[in-house]
Amino acid sequence: MTRDPNEIIERRACISGVGQSDVGRRLGRDPLELTLDACLAAIEHAGLTRADIDGVSTYPGPTGPPPGFSGAGAYQVIDALRLDCNWYDSGLETSGQLGSVIKACLAVAAGLANHVVCFRSVWEGSAQGDKGRAAVMPGGGEGGAFKASGYMEWFLPFSAPSAAVWIAMYAQAHFARYGTTKEQLGWVALNARRNAQLNPKAIYRDPMTMDDYLSSRVISTPFSLYDCDAPCDGATAVVVSRVDRARDLRNPPLRVEAVGTALHDRTSWDQPRDLTQMANRDAGKMLWTRTDLKPSDVQLAELYDGFSFITLSWLESLGFCGLGESGPFVEGGHRIARDGELPLNTNGGQLSGGRLHGYGFLHEAAVQMWGQAGDRQVAGPPEVAVVAAGGGNTCGCLLLTRDR
Repeated sequence: MTRDPNEIIERRACISGVGQSDVGRRLGRDPLELTLDACLAAIEHAGLTRADIDGVSTYPGPTGPPPGFSGAGAYQVIDALRLDCNWYDSGLETSGQLGSVIKACLAVAAGLANHVVCFRSVWEGSAQGDKGRAAVMPGGGEGGAFKASGYMEWFLPFSAPSAAVWIAMYAQAHFARYGTTKEQLGWVALNARRNAQLNPKAIYRDPMTMDDYLSSRVISTPFSLYDCDAPCDGATAVVVSRVDRARDLRNPPLRVEAVGTALHDRTSWDQPRDLTQMANRDAGKMLWTRTDLKPSDVQLAELYDGFSFITLSWLESLGFCGLGESGPFVEGGHRIARDGELPLNTNGGQLSGGRLHGYGFLHEAAVQMWGQAGDRQVAGPPEVAVVAAGGGNTCGCLLLTRDR
């Protein structure tokens, strides 16, 4: 049973504009410069000025290690753009990367701000340089020195600092229990590559066959190279506005119909109740309690693919298929193609488009719903889209609708 619509306060919020900087494998540009490019583009796209922006939200905020994981914090953007903010927020512990957007929705719904610019920036490609991804992982880098704390105290002694190892456990458990196959994982990667070929900013645009996918080097069984996202440099920004302040802006408001933020399991990457499911199970279930819409109403799905298996997990958690049925759901690639019944990760996702975290998916959903996606535009444009980010114990999702 859904709640009283008046209690669904996220519906007072909308996406009014989006922007993105240059995206590349190793741009060698100042990460704050990339961040400002994205923020200014989003503000202009919404038809606003810097004077209209009275809020800022970001994930994860300024961080130390690992290098390249964050390009800027809220303070830096507020200062650089000379913003007068009534509300701002940044932080690492949130409902996936989209938690920062969800908090902005709550802020405008509560009247703390009218227009919030939200951003996520990375420079992991430049940070790792020519040394490979290990250079930006805990325990890697110069001399390999690293003082472990928290859960890393248990992972580093086993040379397991990477989420590639942790998420591989979920995939292996899913394979063992439900018969999921490596080839089924491959359809997530192949679909992403087909879509990336039409995205001029994508990192990988060369055609890829199933043989190419299966013959790529193993990273952490069952994951091989193209099951893992592509580190890059780039920034993405969105403007979250109060619906009553967005009616006359440049783009029709994209209403935030519902959000999913729940975490009912342990706050652990490796000790959940069921290793075939992640915290997205809770976030996805919550989403559908806050709307009368159903999974069958969704016309576009932009689902996190830091690793290919996470996308399968989101398909199950959001009810597009039953538990254990995501492998057959994507098999053959027809159902998830741009012209299929559920177009999936239409910009190439992170597997081929580049690791821009959940913000890249939200940007893509918005341009698709506004009919501004160019050569990769799906039919419609879509009226209902779901965006999901995160894996393991950090997950969040949004359901967007074109203003009705």
